[in-house]
Amino acid sequence: MPTIQFFEEDISYKLKDKAKVRQWIKDTITAEGFKLKELTYVFCSDAYLLPLNQQYLDHDTYTDIITFDNSEVEGDIVGDIFISVERIRENAAKFGITETEELHRVIIHGALHLLGYTDKSVVTKKKMTQKEDEYLAKRSFIS
Repeated sequence: MPTIQFFEEDISYKLKDKAKVRQWIKDTITAEGFKLKELTYVFCSDAYLLPLNQQYLDHDTYTDIITFDNSEVEGDIVGDIFISVERIRENAAKFGITETEELHRVIIHGALHLLGYTDKSVVTKKKMTQKEDEYLAKRSFIS
Protein backbone atom coordinates (compact mmCIF):
# COMPACT_ATOMS: atom_id res chain seq x y z
CA MET A 1 0.00 0.00 0.00
CA PRO A 2 1.49 3.37 -0.99
CA THR A 3 2.22 5.61 1.97
CA ILE A 4 3.29 9.14 2.76
CA GLN A 5 4.31 9.67 6.35
CA PHE A 6 5.28 12.76 8.31
CA PHE A 7 7.60 12.66 11.33
CA GLU A 8 9.38 15.13 13.59
CA GLU A 9 12.98 14.67 14.66
CA ASP A 10 14.40 16.77 17.52
CA ILE A 11 11.60 19.36 17.24
CA SER A 12 7.85 19.52 17.75
CA TYR A 13 6.07 20.36 14.51
CA LYS A 14 2.56 19.53 13.34
CA LEU A 15 1.77 19.76 9.66
CA LYS A 16 -1.66 21.24 8.93
CA ASP A 17 -4.05 19.52 6.52
CA LYS A 18 -2.02 16.30 6.44
CA ALA A 19 -4.59 14.33 4.45
CA LYS A 20 -4.86 17.08 1.84
CA VAL A 21 -1.10 17.46 1.61
CA ARG A 22 -0.75 13.68 1.16
CA GLN A 23 -3.31 13.67 -1.65
CA TRP A 24 -1.62 16.64 -3.34
CA ILE A 25 1.76 14.88 -3.27
CA LYS A 26 0.20 11.63 -4.57
CA ASP A 27 -1.54 13.54 -7.38
CA THR A 28 1.77 15.18 -8.34
CA ILE A 29 3.58 11.84 -8.46
CA THR A 30 0.81 10.28 -10.55
CA ALA A 31 0.65 13.27 -12.92
CA GLU A 32 4.38 12.81 -13.62
CA GLY A 33 3.83 9.15 -14.55
CA PHE A 34 5.34 7.57 -11.43
CA LYS A 35 3.99 5.17 -8.80
CA LEU A 36 4.13 6.09 -5.14
CA LYS A 37 5.43 3.28 -2.97
CA GLU A 38 6.75 4.90 0.21
CA LEU A 39 7.62 8.49 0.99
CA THR A 40 8.68 9.85 4.36
CA TYR A 41 8.99 13.52 5.28
CA VAL A 42 10.97 14.35 8.42
CA PHE A 43 10.65 17.82 9.91
CA CYS A 44 13.74 18.76 11.89
CA SER A 45 16.06 21.54 13.04
CA ASP A 46 19.12 23.03 11.36
CA ALA A 47 21.26 21.25 13.97
CA TYR A 48 19.81 17.89 12.90
CA LEU A 49 20.04 18.51 9.15
CA LEU A 50 23.53 20.06 9.01
CA PRO A 51 25.43 16.82 9.77
CA LEU A 52 23.38 15.00 7.10
CA ASN A 53 24.29 17.73 4.61
CA GLN A 54 27.95 17.42 5.58
CA GLN A 55 28.03 13.62 5.52
CA TYR A 56 25.98 12.84 2.42
CA LEU A 57 26.37 15.91 0.23
CA ASP A 58 29.73 17.23 1.45
CA HIS A 59 28.17 20.66 2.02
CA ASP A 60 29.05 22.52 5.21
CA THR A 61 26.03 24.83 5.10
CA TYR A 62 22.50 24.94 6.41
CA THR A 63 19.87 23.82 3.93
CA ASP A 64 16.10 23.71 3.85
CA ILE A 65 15.82 20.21 2.40
CA ILE A 66 17.71 17.02 1.68
CA THR A 67 16.11 14.31 -0.44
CA PHE A 68 17.21 10.67 -0.41
CA ASP A 69 16.01 8.54 -3.31
CA ASN A 70 15.68 4.94 -2.11
CA SER A 71 13.90 3.63 -5.21
CA GLU A 72 15.13 0.33 -6.58
CA VAL A 73 12.65 0.04 -9.45
CA GLU A 74 12.45 2.67 -12.18
CA GLY A 75 9.14 4.51 -12.00
CA ASP A 76 8.57 3.73 -8.32
CA ILE A 77 8.89 6.47 -5.72
CA VAL A 78 10.57 5.48 -2.47
CA GLY A 79 12.34 8.19 -0.53
CA ASP A 80 13.11 10.12 2.62
CA ILE A 81 12.91 13.90 2.65
CA PHE A 82 14.32 15.93 5.53
CA ILE A 83 13.10 19.51 5.96
CA SER A 84 14.54 22.12 8.31
CA VAL A 85 11.65 24.02 9.86
CA GLU A 86 14.09 26.77 10.87
CA ARG A 87 15.12 27.30 7.22
CA ILE A 88 11.45 27.32 6.16
CA ARG A 89 10.66 30.05 8.68
CA GLU A 90 13.71 32.12 7.78
CA ASN A 91 13.17 31.78 4.02
CA ALA A 92 9.48 32.62 4.30
CA ALA A 93 10.39 35.87 6.07
CA LYS A 94 13.14 36.57 3.52
CA PHE A 95 10.82 36.04 0.55
CA GLY A 96 7.84 37.80 2.15
CA ILE A 97 5.53 34.78 2.03
CA THR A 98 3.78 32.68 4.65
CA GLU A 99 5.52 29.75 6.30
CA THR A 100 2.85 27.48 4.83
CA GLU A 101 3.59 28.69 1.30
CA GLU A 102 7.31 28.11 1.75
CA LEU A 103 6.73 24.74 3.39
CA HIS A 104 4.51 23.59 0.52
CA ARG A 105 7.10 24.72 -2.04
CA VAL A 106 9.81 22.76 -0.25
CA ILE A 107 7.57 19.69 0.17
CA ILE A 108 6.86 19.57 -3.55
CA HIS A 109 10.50 20.44 -4.36
CA GLY A 110 11.58 17.27 -2.57
CA ALA A 111 9.02 15.19 -4.43
CA LEU A 112 10.18 16.69 -7.74
CA HIS A 113 13.75 15.61 -6.98
CA LEU A 114 12.47 12.04 -6.65
CA LEU A 115 10.67 12.48 -9.98
CA GLY A 116 13.97 13.25 -11.70
CA TYR A 117 14.07 17.05 -11.62
CA THR A 118 17.32 18.71 -10.60
CA ASP A 119 18.39 22.23 -9.72
CA LYS A 120 22.14 22.09 -10.34
CA SER A 121 22.23 24.44 -13.33
CA VAL A 122 20.39 27.63 -14.26
CA VAL A 123 18.35 25.76 -16.89
CA THR A 124 17.36 22.81 -14.68
CA LYS A 125 16.63 25.10 -11.73
CA LYS A 126 14.31 27.19 -13.92
CA LYS A 127 12.46 24.06 -15.07
CA MET A 128 12.14 22.84 -11.49
CA THR A 129 10.80 26.18 -10.30
CA GLN A 130 8.23 26.10 -13.14
CA LYS A 131 7.14 22.62 -12.00
CA GLU A 132 6.93 23.79 -8.39
CA ASP A 133 4.71 26.69 -9.47
CA GLU A 134 2.57 24.36 -11.60
CA TYR A 135 1.91 21.95 -8.74
CA LEU A 136 1.53 24.66 -6.11
CA ALA A 137 -1.26 26.11 -8.27
CA LYS A 138 -3.00 22.71 -8.19
CA ARG A 139 -3.46 22.68 -4.43
CA SER A 140 -7.13 22.66 -3.57
CA PHE A 141 -6.30 23.84 -0.06
CA ILE A 142 -4.29 26.56 1.58
CA SER A 143 -4.20 27.03 5.31
